[in-house]
Amino acid sequence: MMLTPKIIGVCAMPDFMLRVNFENGIDRIFDVKPYIRGTWFGELGNEIYFKQVKVVDGGIEWPNGQDIAPHELYKI
Repeated sequence: MMLTPKIIGVCAMPDFMLRVNFENGIDRIFDVKPYIRGTWFGELGNEIYFKQVKVVDGGIEWPNGQDIAPHELYKI
């Protein structure tokens, strides 16, 4: 089983997309729109809040704790 590389950078892009940079030099573009629903992830639908994404411990996270697993971001 291959381990998912750590995330070293993330940038919020227009239309609720993320550019994710991995430690192995690979960049991925990830569409967050399918996740934006319900009470937990629904908050990501606020563009100002969405842009507050940051790298935390090799993954990504928003201020209130929403996260998307690194393997989900990498496998696309």
